[in-house]
Amino acid sequence: MKTGTYVAASALSEAWASRLRRRTANLKVYATTGRGGGSPGSKRRRLEGRRYKLSLLLSAYCLLLSCGPPRAERIVVGSKNFTEQAILGELIAQHLEARTRLPVERRFYLAGSYICHQAVLGGRIDLYPEYTGTALTAILKESPRGSAADVYNHVKEEYRKRFGLVVAEPLGFNNTFAIVIRGEDARRLHLHAVSEASRYTPEWRAGFGYEFMERPDGYQGLAKTYGLKFAAPPRIMDLGLLYRALKEKQVDLVAGSATDGLIAALDMAVLDDDRHYFPPYEAVPIVRQETITQHPAVRQALADLGGKISEEEMRRMNYAVDGEHRDVKEVAREFLKSKGL
Repeated sequence: MKTGTYVAASALSEAWASRLRRRTANLKVYATTGRGGGSPGSKRRRLEGRRYKLSLLLSAYCLLLSCGPPRAERIVVGSKNFTEQAILGELIAQHLEARTRLPVERRFYLAGSYICHQAVLGGRIDLYPEYTGTALTAILKESPRGSAADVYNHVKEEYRKRFGLVVAEPLGFNNTFAIVIRGEDARRLHLHAVSEASRYTPEWRAGFGYEFMERPDGYQGLAKTYGLKFAAPPRIMDLGLLYRALKEKQVDLVAGSATDGLIAALDMAVLDDDRHYFPPYEAVPIVRQETITQHPAVRQALADLGGKISEEEMRRMNYAVDGEHRDVKEVAREFLKSKGL
């Protein structure tokens, strides 16, 4: 970023800071007074939505603050704001450090897909891990189509043409959305598929993350495909609270991820997506073309990781962090060593 642009960004960051202060103050007033009318449930949903949007605003502001003079010989790896993304980001960062001998800066927990996409487009990060189904529906705004290979090849070509971004080789696992219920309920009601559960959902409560409620491959399409109706509007909550709420019977059905390590540990059951609503979600690194041009060793380092992580291995790493409370760096280091990387 040129000096003039940096000065402009500094001025802009102050404007963002002012906006953040106003939003935060408004959110506090809303939380304490319940201003906005409507039922308590609708107020809660609006409040959760505002909290999520505030987190996006905060992430964008932090990215603006990170703008500065041109980066020297270093790589910046980003990630979204959940455990698996932090693990993948750390795996990539450590392997890049070992293979390229370049210093690697970590900028993890950058909210969701939109913020990460804008960050890599703007050059504030060089790469981040994404999922092909998310790239297809949330970024390209297209409907699910074809096999995993079809989706990957289409996303790869469209990212090259539209954004000048490189979609590297898939890392080896498909982290599709998982519709999860308590194991005891699955056994008692003999449930194996989402379509079988639809007859019970009018008596159930659902819990979803904010992004799942909003994204085109999320709640609305799922409910329509399976004819799902619930006893009350779905609760919107942080992704890290979904399984706790399910275990404590605050909700009866949630949308998690197939590689979540806590599913088996907490005796949860994943219902089969028997109508094939969700597209493939293969994990892939998204990289700026400029980064690969400037540092060709980055491309080879990412190719080293292609196909190396199975769903079971990803699930174990997630559980090591979420269930055993181990350090992300240690978990990533052990995995790379086990693969001879």
